[in-house]
Amino acid sequence: MHKRPAIILSSLLVVQGTAFYGLGRRAEVIPLSKPLSDFPTLIGDWRMVREGAIEPDERDVLRADDYLTRQYVRPGETASLFVAYFGSQRAGQTPHSPKNCLPGSGWTWSVSDTIAVNIAGRAQPIGINRYIVSKGDDHAVVLYWYQSRDRVVASEYRAAGFTAWDALRYNRTDTELVRVVAPITQNGVDFIQTFFTQLRRYNQGQ
Repeated sequence: MHKRPAIILSSLLVVQGTAFYGLGRRAEVIPLSKPLSDFPTLIGDWRMVREGAIEPDERDVLRADDYLTRQYVRPGETASLFVAYFGSQRAGQTPHSPKNCLPGSGWTWSVSDTIAVNIAGRAQPIGINRYIVSKGDDHAVVLYWYQSRDRVVASEYRAAGFTAWDALRYNRTDTELVRVVAPITQNGVDFIQTFFTQLRRYNQGQ
């Protein structure tokens, strides 16, 4: 049973590699995108209070074409927003899963599941990952997902599969990792519902 995820991932990498090989023989379509730095500092009743930056060595590991890292607040609540945009994944530029990065930062998780979030204007809720994490006396909820073209995906495996499909069918491999971190006393969902539609307009040729 422990071998199953590795087998699935290996199979997806083979499919993805085949798709990228075929894509490499023609010019890739990289959609026009707005700079994430232009994303609003005021979203509904959420206001940005801090804009972060990633250190050069971390940027070299991330290899994103654009990113955003901010802290937003509203009365009695706070949440951090991180977005990494990849215009192409042909050269190995792929999102790093937070579930792999969190342990390396000293966080341990007690809950790992997928939740549905209703978004105004969408017929179906989006499915996103939820992690309840702790480090010492600090506790937080981490919510993240992948979005590309017209879809939102929680699973890393499905995201890789869809990337291969998009490479073959649409000649594009752009994607975006979105992560929200909020105190354990909040669920972070209200914040996502506030910014989701607006963020979708910034990349993926929306």
